[in-house]
Amino acid sequence: MHETGLLLTLTASLAAALALGFITERIGLSPIIGYLAAGILVGPYTPGFVADRAVAAEFAEIGIILLMFGVGLHFHLKDLVAVRTVAITGALAQIAVATALGALLGRMLGWSTGASLVFGLSLSVASTVMLTRVLADNQAIDTPIGRISIGWLVVEDIFTVIVLVLLPALFAGGAVQTASIATSVVGAVGKLALLVVFAFLVGGRLIPRVMRSVAATRSRELFTLTVLVLALGIAVGSALAFGVSMALGAFLAGMIVGQSEFSFRAASDALPMRDAFAVLFFVSMGMLFDPAALVESRGLLLETLAIILAGKPLAAFFIVMLLGHGSRIGAGVAVVLAQIGEFSLILATAGDQLNILPQGVTSVVVAAAIVSLALNPLLYRAISLLEPKWKGRAPESSAMEDHATYPAVVVGYGPIGQLVARLLQYGDVPPVIIEMNVQTARRVKEDGYPIVHGDASRPGVLEAAGIDAANVLVIAGPTAAESAEIIRNARSLNPTLRVLARAVYLGETERMRAAGADEVFSGEGEVALAMSAHIMAFLGASPEQIDRERQRVRREMLRREAKD
Repeated sequence: MHETGLLLTLTASLAAALALGFITERIGLSPIIGYLAAGILVGPYTPGFVADRAVAAEFAEIGIILLMFGVGLHFHLKDLVAVRTVAITGALAQIAVATALGALLGRMLGWSTGASLVFGLSLSVASTVMLTRVLADNQAIDTPIGRISIGWLVVEDIFTVIVLVLLPALFAGGAVQTASIATSVVGAVGKLALLVVFAFLVGGRLIPRVMRSVAATRSRELFTLTVLVLALGIAVGSALAFGVSMALGAFLAGMIVGQSEFSFRAASDALPMRDAFAVLFFVSMGMLFDPAALVESRGLLLETLAIILAGKPLAAFFIVMLLGHGSRIGAGVAVVLAQIGEFSLILATAGDQLNILPQGVTSVVVAAAIVSLALNPLLYRAISLLEPKWKGRAPESSAMEDHATYPAVVVGYGPIGQLVARLLQYGDVPPVIIEMNVQTARRVKEDGYPIVHGDASRPGVLEAAGIDAANVLVIAGPTAAESAEIIRNARSLNPTLRVLARAVYLGETERMRAAGADEVFSGEGEVALAMSAHIMAFLGASPEQIDRERQRVRREMLRREAKD
């Protein structure tokens, strides 16, 4: 019965998210609004089917872990170090401003100092899922806005961990001892430092070796399983052994894997489930929404939203400006942080459990989170529309502009791929190589070509190779079925791309042409044609006769292959 309820919750939640997400996408809104509406639809406060929120929340936690692991894959340590000043200073200053505004509102309503502070803290931290989702949807993770925002988010995550450690010591009852607070803070910071050291010194040596050994088996299933075990295992282990959030542990795990040659393959092959599970986060948030409980608190809700949508972003904007990053970056960082989510709910729930917050305040925090999450992608899109009119600033580079792009992409580095790459290089058309085999990928590096290690049939791998900016795609290695999938995905990412594909048998050419290849070269056919041309030339045929006969032989071979 429990298994039936689990599957029913999962199926109903995803189906509702699919239907409403599709509708909101078609009317020009973010599908995230549809996912939140789906949560309200299957939640306990609307008639009809009621999903099990505990189950949905567990699946959502997996989504958060995989999402942060994916962010870590593309966020190198040097990126974090590069934004440390603005991330640490900005995050702490913005947390202080938002907490002060929330605490001031609480005191004006007659709440205790403790309740006012906890309420303010719950409004000061942004949602990991929303921030990374908005940045990813707008291809901004690898831009200055993305790097600063994610660094800011990491600082907020660490801050939240420390606050959650301190809350019981401060509000569990009895006299508060300064020594116990200091011990709690030192212990929390020490565990965080120990986790980082352990992750990069031990994990940085062990994880790439494990992945290299598994990749050498050439089993896609084992590689996928390895990455999932690493993401989930390190996230859960970080929470159990070091007392940090699983999201932070997953982020560190992703950073370690991202430093290896397997980063693109891990992102494309092993994380296809992350988007589905991340959707369940928004569904589980929507399930918390209780319209009736807010009727008496609508004034407080509006005041709370004013802090989240105006106070927080204004503080972030001026902080970024004061630190010398300009109004364009300041506006982007401000808008992406103008929301609250899972960390805010954790803090509010902790406040409820410790009997700190007045009754009904948690419902207000939930409602404010839902409204801010629904508005955030729309606000970021509105800021993006203002880019051409931004005075005194050149448009910020997109994520792809942060990477070198090449006019040609070659899939497969076997004998044919090597020859094609060498000829392209001689012709001043530098190629980037996509290769799945670990040993072959090393040979690509030794030969001096840029390499993307992964399955070219995955859109993420093609994007990493810069397919959207390339002029030519040469498919030299995979099977006909794999080549057809590569062609379809490449065409969807770059409709003007010229695609040249290699087929083993002549009968495979039509399949590749149907997928969108401009030219298909069959080893079987080209050998037969070359032999026919040589014989005719030996017998004294003219070039025009040879060309006509070549076309006739090609048609004849195609007919025979079709019959077979």
